Amino acid sequence: MVSQEQRRRQLAREKFLRQQQRRTDSRRKARMRNSVIASVLGVIVIGSVALYTTGVMKGDDKKVDAAGSSPSASPSPSKVADPCEKPAKGSVKKQQWKKEPAMSIDTSADYTMKLDTTCGDIGVALKTAAPHTVNSFAFLADKGFFDHTKCHRLTTNGIYVLQCGDPTGTGTGGPGYTIPDENLKDKSLKKNTYPAGTVAMANTGQPHTGGSQFFLVYKDSPLPPQYSPFGTIDKAGLKVLDKIAKAGDSTGQGDGAPNATVVIDKATVTKS
Repeated sequence: MVSQEQRRRQLAREKFLRQQQRRTDSRRKARMRNSVIASVLGVIVIGSVALYTTGVMKGDDKKVDAAGSSPSASPSPSKVADPCEKPAKGSVKKQQWKKEPAMSIDTSADYTMKLDTTCGDIGVALKTAAPHTVNSFAFLADKGFFDHTKCHRLTTNGIYVLQCGDPTGTGTGGPGYTIPDENLKDKSLKKNTYPAGTVAMANTGQPHTGGSQFFLVYKDSPLPPQYSPFGTIDKAGLKVLDKIAKAGDSTGQGDGAPNATVVIDKATVTKS
């Protein structure tokens, strides 16, 4: 028969084990969330533990090496049907320029960007409150820079974005120049959240390091206001993103290449 003292010790031990498990789970979730944020947006985090990062372009497209979970700890991602069509014929031009294009947009006019993708059309109302960004995108789209490029990263855990705009499809590419951060006090950015429908610039985590990579937010995402918001996605575009997100990512952990074949067949910027 178990004595009262033995029962008390058993209960205390069980309580301790439960507390330890909660702490372990909390640390694991925090590491995963920080890893997702860093990897998608190219934020370089330096600490005692190396976090998993994308290696988004820095300077002349240098790649940031990353450490991730061991293969044995990662579940095998389940195969899903590709909801998108085959890409149009053509190849990425991979053009480079030494400096930002001269300002040519009319900041008093309205501009829209259309991404004709293999998964459907995504329309974006551009914000000239970010003039350097809109001007750069108009320039790059006119040069066919985005045509036939893959959207290389999807996150479905912690933050909810599809990242595109890299001609190499690896997370390391750009146009050869950088543009300044802009519009970081946009009224849509409240309580460190980028709302669904936002289009913003990716960067390395350092000021004024945006190039051509951008992310499309399909669900409210907690992020600090450090990524230039320069557009708003239309309803049809959000439906396309929802379809892409439901197909999941290649890792099965909420951060990797999209399972859907997301290719920008054609990008156009139009003044209205």
